[in-house]
Amino acid sequence: MTSALESLGTFFNGADDAGPSRGPGTGRSPGLSSGPNTGLWPGLGPFGREKDHLRLRTLVMLRWLAILGQTAMVLLIAFVFEYEIRLWLTLSIIMASVWLNIILTVGRRFVQRMRGWEAALQLSFDAVQLALLLGVTGGLNNPFCLMLVAPATVAAANLPARHAMVVVVAAMLATIAIAFWHLPLPWRPGESFVLPDIYRFGFLTAILLGIVFTAGYAWQAALESNRMEHALAATRAVLEREQRLSALGGLAAAAAHELGTPLGTIQVVAKEMLHSLKKSDPLYEDAELLVSQSQRCRDILRQLSQKPETRDSVYDQMPVRAFLESIAAPYRKDRKDIVIEVLSEGHGIDPEKEAGLMILRRPEWLHAWAAFVENAVDFANSAVWVRFEVSHGFVALNVEDNGAGFAPDILSRLGDPYISSRVFGEDAPKAEGRSYSGMGLGFFIAKTLCEHTGARVSFGNREGGGAYVRALWRRDQMDIFWADEGDVS
Repeated sequence: MTSALESLGTFFNGADDAGPSRGPGTGRSPGLSSGPNTGLWPGLGPFGREKDHLRLRTLVMLRWLAILGQTAMVLLIAFVFEYEIRLWLTLSIIMASVWLNIILTVGRRFVQRMRGWEAALQLSFDAVQLALLLGVTGGLNNPFCLMLVAPATVAAANLPARHAMVVVVAAMLATIAIAFWHLPLPWRPGESFVLPDIYRFGFLTAILLGIVFTAGYAWQAALESNRMEHALAATRAVLEREQRLSALGGLAAAAAHELGTPLGTIQVVAKEMLHSLKKSDPLYEDAELLVSQSQRCRDILRQLSQKPETRDSVYDQMPVRAFLESIAAPYRKDRKDIVIEVLSEGHGIDPEKEAGLMILRRPEWLHAWAAFVENAVDFANSAVWVRFEVSHGFVALNVEDNGAGFAPDILSRLGDPYISSRVFGEDAPKAEGRSYSGMGLGFFIAKTLCEHTGARVSFGNREGGGAYVRALWRRDQMDIFWADEGDVS
């Protein structure tokens, strides 16, 4: 018994550590907090933690590779092709990178993760060092000018935007500098190689555009990867929470088994005490109460120890309207009308017949539909319409409101994680431009849950104002039936 109780205590302590949870009507993920400092992602902002993926070891290794490549090319030009090159000047510029690597390796922990501004300074140094090397070997006449794109791309993919911008600007300024100041390109003795000015101007433009484009592309790709990584972490947290709740059933069954024997003994002793007492005895009522309460405890433990398939299936079946009312009930306190309609083939159903339209109380639908209703109530001016329509081939759920609708700039991306922005319905007439921005995980998870059960989810703005969300299932994908006739189909 003690071990079972300790297991239950451990479970609940662990659940508390996971963060506060709210019911399905909140539109939030269980165990997740939308604040800036959650237990799951410490220090996260709306898009998760800022990019700071570069370690000192990574930059040092990349710089060693650059040093080897630069040295090899200089020696190849000087001793194999026998071109006139300022050997000691170029090797001195390369030695600057060598000394920087030696100082960093000796002076700091080699595997240490750097702060953003430290990495930005090092990558800016690499861009300037490469520009100096190109400047003494022909400037834009040197085909290796393309390598100036590398430091900016690495920064954009791994550093916060403000630090990456420093490296991009440094690379662009260095490129412009060597376009106007450079020594002749190493060439055969007595000869020189000079490109036409118009060509060099075009090459300068191409390199600058290449730096901007590749840096922007790397930044956007890294940002999307970061968003999806944290969205996956959020989904995993929800699944982990559900698994722990499922584990609670097993722990409860174990506790019921351990507590059953001593509780049975208490009940037997209490019954013997009751039989030995007369009704006029002052202790008779106490003994009778002890027997009844011990029996109640045994009934509770019996329910806890039941497997899901032994539960009363009637509890998992309920009328569609009652199911929708249970979802809408927590939000009626917001003083906004929530109109629920149950339709068949586009027409209303007789109340008596409607009461026989049953649905299975699946947790996916409970959570997802509640999130859609909550979102509509938050942004409605005065009313929300929840329409459930059954036809021969399809089942549809429509949630509409009369608010300001979805912002046009995010409508095409709505449903992705970390996309959420709508104008407050009540404030729209009074304060244009005032908007609400959230993480967008509630809508993302609700949409995912519906799609997991086979639904096609669509959304948009209504012609008369407001927004709508529509989930459409094929008839064979929805657990719905008439209580007196069996399946609708």
